Amino acid sequence: MGDVPATGRALDHAARLADYASLAVRVGVNVQPGQDVHIAAEIEHLELARAIAVAAYDAGARRVIVDYDDIPVRHAALTHAPLDALSSVPAWRRAQLEEFARDGAALIRLTGSSDPHAYDDIDPVRRSATASDFMARRFEVMLSGAVSWTIVAAPNAGWARQVFGEPDVERLWDVVTVAMRLDEDDPVDAWRRHRSSLDARARALGALDLDAVRYHGAGTDLTVGLIPGARWEGGSMRSTRGVEFMPNMPTEEVFTSPDRRRADGVMRLTRPLVMPQAGAVVENLEVRFADGRIVDVTASAGLDAARADLDRDEGARSLGEVALVDRSSRIAKAEVLFHDTLYDENAGSHVAWGQSFAFTVDGADAMSAQERAEIGLNGSATHTDVVIGGPGVNVDGMTRDGRVVPLIADDAWVLPTGTA
Repeated sequence: MGDVPATGRALDHAARLADYASLAVRVGVNVQPGQDVHIAAEIEHLELARAIAVAAYDAGARRVIVDYDDIPVRHAALTHAPLDALSSVPAWRRAQLEEFARDGAALIRLTGSSDPHAYDDIDPVRRSATASDFMARRFEVMLSGAVSWTIVAAPNAGWARQVFGEPDVERLWDVVTVAMRLDEDDPVDAWRRHRSSLDARARALGALDLDAVRYHGAGTDLTVGLIPGARWEGGSMRSTRGVEFMPNMPTEEVFTSPDRRRADGVMRLTRPLVMPQAGAVVENLEVRFADGRIVDVTASAGLDAARADLDRDEGARSLGEVALVDRSSRIAKAEVLFHDTLYDENAGSHVAWGQSFAFTVDGADAMSAQERAEIGLNGSATHTDVVIGGPGVNVDGMTRDGRVVPLIADDAWVLPTGTA
């Protein structure tokens, strides 16, 4: 791990916390006057959750509700609760989700696990148990534009220990400051300019009308087919109410949903896969594809958790996302392994198995699940991002007329339009 790059300005902790909360509220979910805001957090995220609540009310929120999770309580449930309880949700949770969709709520989820290994002693089947139908409906609501939503990470001692080997929260805040552009004079404006840059890169990729992308190097050689007309997206979404928001902060990627039936080759992860809900860290994962399906997986650690995720449902073994990121990203410049997918996926190019993004294809939001599958979109109760980019990894685009267009060479953009 390298030293943290010098930042553009010095902040005391209170100012930094307030700026971070403002980013989540004003850029992440873009809270509108009169909007309800729901925050999901661990108890260890208390400080940031409170700051976000204040920022949300300052932005005109009608009501802010914080839903706290507690790892020891979750551990007790995974140890003692019957499996049918772990794989179901109460009726009020389902009603709450429908209320969010009806009212156009703003949803903020805080990540940054305070204990990534808390569930290591739990059977992988039990720790991966979820209500698949509820998760599928949750994906549908979030990706439909009915709500605005974002995920941001909350620095805490447990996360710092995972990153640095010691609970140095201030040091963690320093690298988060780099990744989140809190070192800029006006972080909100910096993020809006960054959003515009990602949008321009997505448009440039769209103009190439690619048929497939190939990731190759560092043990990976994977070719993934694309859906004709599917859009490349660049960091932001727009709700059905016309509100622009950023689902992930930080984000450095441009992405699209591939054809679930067209993936062949092998990929080797260049960063560990952290699976906080399963309480597992998957190391040295290698995955082999044939005809769009994952047919073999190996790993030096955490293999059971990865397999449990891949066996969640029929769609889990096909891809739902391909994404491009190069070494100029703020996460890469922070020069640490964050042990959090929200950050680490933005350090390099990646793919995700599981749920596709229907909004990348015009008209797909109105299609049935079968119609989406017929055009190549994937459906699943999981969406798991895995990083395969980095030094020595190249990404090429294959056009529909058979040309090969270099996109990323040795982890640096070479997009031919000059917009990258």
